Amino acid sequence: MSAISLLSSGLDSVAALSIAKEQTDIKLALTFDYGQRSAQREIEYSRVICKHFGIEHNVIPLDWLGDITKTSLVSRDVDVPELTQDDISDSAAPEITQGSAKSVWVPNRNGVMINIAASFAESLGYEYVIVGFNGEEAATFPDNSFEYVRAMDECLSYSTQNGVEVLAPLIEFNKNGIVREALRSGAPLEWSWSCYHGADAPCGVCESCVRRARGFAEAGAEDPLLVRLGNLE
Repeated sequence: MSAISLLSSGLDSVAALSIAKEQTDIKLALTFDYGQRSAQREIEYSRVICKHFGIEHNVIPLDWLGDITKTSLVSRDVDVPELTQDDISDSAAPEITQGSAKSVWVPNRNGVMINIAASFAESLGYEYVIVGFNGEEAATFPDNSFEYVRAMDECLSYSTQNGVEVLAPLIEFNKNGIVREALRSGAPLEWSWSCYHGADAPCGVCESCVRRARGFAEAGAEDPLLVRLGNLE
């Protein structure tokens, strides 16, 4: 089985690549630059990850997607929400994480990226597009859900002659399960970047950073990125 991986260098995409590589021949990873705050950090880290695995890396510019995105993930005129562990707890008001998700939403981002990757896959004769969609984020991001993967597979059965499919090895996992599986598979998490910002170190307070921190804490593991950066308290 041959595949292309969507790689943002985030915890989920790195884990999905590493886990899928155990049973899939991953030929190429695609990183997308749509003007997101962390774009250059994502590209830099993704290159290191691809070198680690011996996978070809291609950066796809999507300037137009950045131009039409008005939310905080791209627009510097809007502040990225800052959350705490209490804000993402089961007892927290769902409006908190729903508001955070809305603030970083990029119009049809996953749909655009999957379809571009599927074009590469069909052209090259590969069967799968690997994504880092997972059960935890599906609660607030519907384009991370099992139902979305199934819908994309149906669409691709019409739009690709070889019936490219989406492979989502993390679809049933929460973050601590992702951390455990990533560490088991030997994923180079010291080069994974989850933060919505692109500074020298993760901010620690955006929703992505907070969920990552909880995942490592619940898995009983130190975050290799923070260890490498000397930023672990």
